[in-house]
Amino acid sequence: MILTRNDATMNDELRPSPLAGSRSLGSNQVGMREYNERVVLQTIRQHGSVPKAELARLTRLSTQTVSVIINRLLDEGLVEKRDSVRGRIGQPSQPIALAADGAFSIGIRIGRRQLDLMLMDFAGQARRTVSTLYDVPDVDAIFDTVAVQLRDMIASLDPVQVQRLCGIGIAAPLMPGGWQQLVGLSPKAANQWTRTNVRERVQAMTTLPVEFAKDTAAACVAELVAGRGRTMTSYLHIFVDTLVGGGLVIDGQPHPGLYGNAGAVGSLPLAVARAGSAPPAQLLDVASLVALERAYRDAGLDEAAAGDDRALTAPWLPHTLDWLERCAGALALAAINAASLLDLDGVIVDGAIAPALLDHLLIQLRRTLDLYDWQGVMRPEVHAGMVGANAKVCGAAHLPLHAHFAPAHDLFLKAGRP
Repeated sequence: MILTRNDATMNDELRPSPLAGSRSLGSNQVGMREYNERVVLQTIRQHGSVPKAELARLTRLSTQTVSVIINRLLDEGLVEKRDSVRGRIGQPSQPIALAADGAFSIGIRIGRRQLDLMLMDFAGQARRTVSTLYDVPDVDAIFDTVAVQLRDMIASLDPVQVQRLCGIGIAAPLMPGGWQQLVGLSPKAANQWTRTNVRERVQAMTTLPVEFAKDTAAACVAELVAGRGRTMTSYLHIFVDTLVGGGLVIDGQPHPGLYGNAGAVGSLPLAVARAGSAPPAQLLDVASLVALERAYRDAGLDEAAAGDDRALTAPWLPHTLDWLERCAGALALAAINAASLLDLDGVIVDGAIAPALLDHLLIQLRRTLDLYDWQGVMRPEVHAGMVGANAKVCGAAHLPLHAHFAPAHDLFLKAGRP
């Protein structure tokens, strides 16, 4: 049974590993059974329903090896055969797809304003999602809620599905107690979060393996596995949320960096620091949803409109347009600096905002990028993300699936060892 956890588990931050955005190639050498199985599964996840002959071409495995692997995966219930497709010549091909009930995972996203839990199947579809809103994140209240909702979510599965539950993924800020004034967090609450190990608190609730990633890195993973990232090689992923943040993909792999902060555009300074002056504002001061909410609140308007279509109607519209201009200016600065350093294919922008507002932001961002001198650097294309507001919890739910089923080069090092 392939539902065994990889011994080389992920660290508290998502480490670089092959994901659906990269092309994993198999090996015809002896002793690579598990690796080749994972390569085949990952290729199906990336390309959808794929006939065996096409799988052999994509993975560079022999047709016989692919056939043996597929038969084994069919027996294990991880893949299924779809209806045959008749071509113009030859025998009809029978596509192989991931079996939705082959495995399950649970994603937990702990945000500064919202808690989300998602039950995901092996095909990457959400089976159940539950959300809890709050003004400020109270540590004990949040974990009490997680315990109840986690128990309810597992109880919704039948006994066979429970056996196929491979783990829990968590997405949360690396510093949930940071930027206290900006998010309205008291010093006491901030200190409590600083002393809390999120992964350990959840692990104490379950015997399932628990994985952790920074929330913006998890959103980046969701885009890589299920969004536009599947067709891009290297890009900056920006997620506009309560506090804006980002993630980085290099050569088809998430790149967290030494401290897990690669792509952390929220901390980018917006001006040159000068001696004797206050530190310059950071990008998150102007490009986060809290800035838009504050503008609404100062005008006596419902700040919740920042998350829905009211943002583009009177009386919110003038404040929205002002925020869009400042937000696009800050994101453009991040884009040109990232492109100058990393030579990116593109920049993907997504967020916990209404699709119409995201469209307006992208239009304004492209206009702002037109104002820069691009001599000496290739201008990256700007794309809208495809996952949307649930990207962080989706990415969290993908973490256990990645840990169990994605190709891992560590397996080569274990070959032949006792």
